[in-house]
Amino acid sequence: MKVLVIGSGGREHALVWQLKQSPEVEKIYCAPGNAGIAADAECVAIRVNELEKLADFAEKNGIDLTVVGPEAPLCDGVADVFRARNLAVFGPDKAAAQLEGSKDFAKAFMLKYGIPTAKAAAFDHEEAAAAYIRQEFAAGEKGIVVKADGLAAGKGVFVADNAEEALAFLHDCFDGAFGSAGAKVLIEECLYGEEASILALCDGKTIVPLVSSQDHKRVGDGDTGLNTGGMGAYSPAPVVDDGVWRQVHDEILTPFLKGVQAEKLDFRGVIFVGIMVCGGKPKVLEFNVRFGDPEIQPVLRRFDGDWFDVLDKVAHGRLAEAELVWSDDPAVSVVLASGGYPGDYEKGFEIRGLEEAAATGAVVFHAGTAFKDGKIVNAGGRVLGVSARGKTIAEAIDKAYQAVDKISFKGGFCRRDIGAKALKYSK
Repeated sequence: MKVLVIGSGGREHALVWQLKQSPEVEKIYCAPGNAGIAADAECVAIRVNELEKLADFAEKNGIDLTVVGPEAPLCDGVADVFRARNLAVFGPDKAAAQLEGSKDFAKAFMLKYGIPTAKAAAFDHEEAAAAYIRQEFAAGEKGIVVKADGLAAGKGVFVADNAEEALAFLHDCFDGAFGSAGAKVLIEECLYGEEASILALCDGKTIVPLVSSQDHKRVGDGDTGLNTGGMGAYSPAPVVDDGVWRQVHDEILTPFLKGVQAEKLDFRGVIFVGIMVCGGKPKVLEFNVRFGDPEIQPVLRRFDGDWFDVLDKVAHGRLAEAELVWSDDPAVSVVLASGGYPGDYEKGFEIRGLEEAAATGAVVFHAGTAFKDGKIVNAGGRVLGVSARGKTIAEAIDKAYQAVDKISFKGGFCRRDIGAKALKYSK
């Protein structure tokens, strides 16, 4: 079988790495890929927003399955383009992708189908939104979350502790800081608890969750500093215990599937449910219609089955027949980022120690890397995801950081506390 993976980040490298292990897969292409993916797949110089070119390539090269990594092409309708040509594709159609592409759409969907979530209101004028923010804080609200309605590359969300911060971010949204994504905003009550990520496969008839994980969004140790695309993740997330899992199934995933069917959405892909566990009860923070990055990295480190077979069955509406095989061993992935991230950063610095890191047994997933003068250099904010598996979460953490410490590039840094939240559950 021939597979095309669309994207160029750590998520796509993890997908390629796992697909490569399938006995059914003879050839993998990745468009456009990166320097690390090039070792596991043939990279193709087609951008993720060139939908017709991607479909042309799939037709010309006899691609049996295309797996879409990032959210932007899904929201642009790449799955619609492929299915119109009878090409098998893993990913929801454009209408279903609104669950990520519009936070207002997603919130309305949650409320309509009784999915637990935060109180919220949507606005397309700054004055009305500002009045609502002042009203909520005056009424005793401890925190407010301001969200740009559209896609903003993970940067369109701000958690404010006071009205001044909220109003400043609100102004940025309407002032064009996030382009058209900020033309409408969603203002939510702030939920307090512990976050977790639930990734679930869905083919419109069946929904099956993967193992749980937890991301670390803030740039600094102890969850300090600015929000990022994710500085590391681990799996499983102990906060998602048996009781929480039951509620996730009964109150979130089951109603989600019911809503997909009722709205006649063509959802053959993955729904990423970000939850906040508040007093043992999960509430949905957001929906995403693609695999979380970095969450998919430790999740796939724990997968011991045939990943191609699973994704292919989802694409063909046969998820109920798929077999998901998981290791009990925990896994941890630590992100190495460019100096200055998530703000401005310099690129083009040689990355050293990749072979030494791999020799420890860890898997190094490339995100923002490229080739320059025959060397691998940093080419993005999040550069690498160093992932390791262990018999315990502590062992997985130690193995991941042993590998991290073999790698260096000018300005490169990482958080040193990835997975620490899980350790408190093992004491």
